Amino acid sequence: MSTRKLLRSAVCQQRACWRCETALSLTLFMKVPKRPRTLLHWEVISRNRGPVGTWPSISKHADRRAFTVSVPAQTNPKSTTGQSIGYSQLPTLTTCILAHIDHGKSTLADRLLELTGTIPKVNAADPKGVNRQVLDTLQVERQRGITVKSQAVSMIYEAQSGKEKGNKWLLNLIDTPGHVDFSYEVSRSLSACQSALLLVDATQGVQAQTISVFRVASAQKPKLSIIPVINKIDLPNSDIDKCIAQMRSMLGLEVQRPGTSEDSGIEPILISAKTGQGVEQVLEALVASAQSRPTLPTVRSSQHLQALVFDSWYDQFKGVVALVAVREGTLLKGERIASKMTGKLYEVLSLGINHPGPTETPSLRSGQVGWLICNMRNISDAKIGDIFQHPGEPKRSRPQDEEMSAALHDASLKALTPMVYAGLYPSDSTEFGKLEESIQKLALNDRSVTVTRESSAALGQGCRIGFLGTLHLDVFRQRLQDEFKHEVLVTAPTVTYRVRYAPDRAPQDVLRQNQLSEDGGGVYKFCSNPLEFPEEHERKTIIEAVEEPLVKGRLRCPQDCVGDMMALCAEHRGVQLEYDFEQVGVEASSYAGGGDQISVELVYRLPLSEIVTDFYDKLKSRSSGFATFEYEHDGYEPSDLVRVSFLVSGTPVDPLSTICHRSKAQQVGKAWAGKLKEAIPRQLHEVAIQAMANGKVIARETIKAYRKDVTGYLYGGDVTRKMKLLAKQKKGKKKTAARAFGNVHIPQEAFAQVLDRR
Repeated sequence: MSTRKLLRSAVCQQRACWRCETALSLTLFMKVPKRPRTLLHWEVISRNRGPVGTWPSISKHADRRAFTVSVPAQTNPKSTTGQSIGYSQLPTLTTCILAHIDHGKSTLADRLLELTGTIPKVNAADPKGVNRQVLDTLQVERQRGITVKSQAVSMIYEAQSGKEKGNKWLLNLIDTPGHVDFSYEVSRSLSACQSALLLVDATQGVQAQTISVFRVASAQKPKLSIIPVINKIDLPNSDIDKCIAQMRSMLGLEVQRPGTSEDSGIEPILISAKTGQGVEQVLEALVASAQSRPTLPTVRSSQHLQALVFDSWYDQFKGVVALVAVREGTLLKGERIASKMTGKLYEVLSLGINHPGPTETPSLRSGQVGWLICNMRNISDAKIGDIFQHPGEPKRSRPQDEEMSAALHDASLKALTPMVYAGLYPSDSTEFGKLEESIQKLALNDRSVTVTRESSAALGQGCRIGFLGTLHLDVFRQRLQDEFKHEVLVTAPTVTYRVRYAPDRAPQDVLRQNQLSEDGGGVYKFCSNPLEFPEEHERKTIIEAVEEPLVKGRLRCPQDCVGDMMALCAEHRGVQLEYDFEQVGVEASSYAGGGDQISVELVYRLPLSEIVTDFYDKLKSRSSGFATFEYEHDGYEPSDLVRVSFLVSGTPVDPLSTICHRSKAQQVGKAWAGKLKEAIPRQLHEVAIQAMANGKVIARETIKAYRKDVTGYLYGGDVTRKMKLLAKQKKGKKKTAARAFGNVHIPQEAFAQVLDRR
């Protein structure tokens, strides 16, 4: 077979060569007569084929089943990989996009990738030929239409104006999530950036998450420069002046409308990410911000290496893959590196950048963001905030080194405290080992979760996992199903409560933890498992108060829905703080049938436990989908809480235990007992379902036993025959009840039915 036919029959895949165990940039599998598994690999730089004279030459391996292809010195000038585009000599800048959910972050990232030529402007896979959320690669992101995982990509941009006109830049772009449940992704991304694009929707203005991410970004000034951008200016209901006013009042940014003569601040960039209007100015602003920085990332001596790990994931074939930001020096393929946290040594097997897919490069230099594969097989060794350096590197007191050491304790890299906890159990108890391994691998890619083992008499072994919110929990469960094919049972979500003890009466285990209260007047411990909730006698003796977490929520809705929204918040123990009106145009007029409408913003203080279950579903149902709700955490407050536990035939069912306010204990107990009655199959004996709080039964349901008509076949005769059969049946019922007491089989489907949306 000729070289041309051989290459044309090959199928490209990125992986390591299984014959020589070497990581290659391109592996080709092809079908050859009588050799269906022939392997061909060639160490190439370009994926594009050049003239025939520049095609690779082929030589067979010793076993006559594999071919090695070597590339001539001349390569295709249109190649898109790292070496051919000359990235190693380009100045670099790392930036990210910060915004509220649905403000257009992923769409803006698509336009930036198109303008820089990183992706084609026409997407053949899309019916309309449009690129849609290219960086949202997870299946859950595609299904839900939201970003849940930060993605980094490198772009080459040639400046069109200013002093840098005609010069090329290597821009590292990180697309971040917008939902509050994934705020840890945002903070980790900021640790690797020198600038940030603060994106605001011109139709909605500054929202709750806009304020939250701006505070995180502002804490990293002056290292981080913030560029304000107003999106969706092509919509008829956009209000640019309102957005600028909110940026001034709510964010404290000194901004002014573009084109005005007054010099009262910087001008935000006006764009439409959907149409591409003004997006070119964003790239020019990034280059200008890099020029204004006092120091730019430059190529320093490779003798001193400092590479910050800010993300990681697990690959089935390659092991742990780390996403690093090289702050100093040059990281080379094949060299040995050491972890500053663990002290372990590793060998760099392969490294590269995302352009937009994984593209292997020979090195990563100062200022670049890329991926790194080393011989790290232990998942626990990949630590966020770790720094890779050369082995045996001496300690230095230079300012650059002090800055890198401070990165280890950077607040943006510290894991956030989980707010919602839930137990995850396998549908088949024998699959727990595989489930635990899958959870550990997924937790490597999502460092905001905490994982501990727990066991239940009813469900067997499982894991108790802490999340940042209910959406985070649901996405984690769906990723387990999509990526690892695990069907899991999720217990009732609970929040973290705080138990305050008197200093002179606190248990020894709490004193050893040295958890002092904020006001110095007591000692406390955190409780997220209902089984660890203190008993009533403890609360009367050694406990001063039990505190629950609160949130400050902003609810926006049309004026017609205000009554229903206020009633909903009152049902969930909310306290109203603010009530504001604002005039809106086209978007609201479509709701009421024309004319400007009044939109209302309600600010409430609510317990977190009240909104982690079905609050959001009720909100959308009562407002016909027009209301929005965002929240931020607002401390702890003492509350009258009780634990509601359930007994089936006298046996406690631990997975159903929950914590709620005393005023709602009977309501919760009655509702859950009714669901259990419908879910548990009938038995040969009577089954009692009881809900208990503080040692008292607050609700009860009874499942009647199967009935057998033992006298049905009698057709007359002496009545003593009938009485004898009934007496025999009565004795049999007593024996059955005695044997089955506390031994009722509750199927997994029953737990799923009870715990589903409660």
